[in-house]
Amino acid sequence: MPRFAANLTLLFTEVSVLDRPGWAERCGFDGVEMLFPYDHAMDDWERALGGMPVALINTPPGDWAAGDRGFAAVPGQTARFREGFLRAAEYATRLGAARLHVMAGVAKGPEAELCYTENLAWATAEAPALTLSLEPLNPDDMPGYFLNDFDQAARIIDDLNSPRIGLQFDLWHAARLHGDPTAVWITHRKRINHVQIAGFPHRHEPGGGGFSLPQLCDQIDTHMPGTWISAEYRPTKGTAPGLAWLSALKARDALIG
Repeated sequence: MPRFAANLTLLFTEVSVLDRPGWAERCGFDGVEMLFPYDHAMDDWERALGGMPVALINTPPGDWAAGDRGFAAVPGQTARFREGFLRAAEYATRLGAARLHVMAGVAKGPEAELCYTENLAWATAEAPALTLSLEPLNPDDMPGYFLNDFDQAARIIDDLNSPRIGLQFDLWHAARLHGDPTAVWITHRKRINHVQIAGFPHRHEPGGGGFSLPQLCDQIDTHMPGTWISAEYRPTKGTAPGLAWLSALKARDALIG
């Protein structure tokens, strides 16, 4: 049975962020993820989580309001990336995060790709106990983001050839980038180490867009046991009232199991 995580950055925003893990657990989630946990001390997170598993965190983005989206692929920002990565690695290790998403940043061209691959190779050597994920992001939501194509990400992952670097499959971004998320899933399933879901086309509760969530669960059970499915969407009218999709998938899996 797949494990479902709540993205605490987008879900349960009705309460303060450190109250969200408890809400997620009460509403039936098996774990949580958060984009950027760095505004709170690790001790505070440990108390708030109360043993709740953490599926994923991101490396620090920099100044989000100023347009920063990470630094791994940004030429001239290697020192800043590595400092942020070490901070992220400390959080991931302390909180037991299953994955650390390495944010590429706003950049383009061969120099950016060289910077990216060198930083990723450094990161895997520097944090040998961590598993990293790379996520292509669509240009409407993330203008200028370096990693903006699943085939591009797959090529970089294959070139690095590390079992600790995988592909983050975000259903929303796959649909926005390539039109057919099912085709993206089929092509790149063997590289995927983390999954995020949302509804299409409005990024609300999961469902629609021609992508079968029950089939996704079946394939993860069969081919990718242990892979987290994280809910990363914007609730239509509050988080808890919109969780029928989670109840349905869990009831289905209970019957099958």
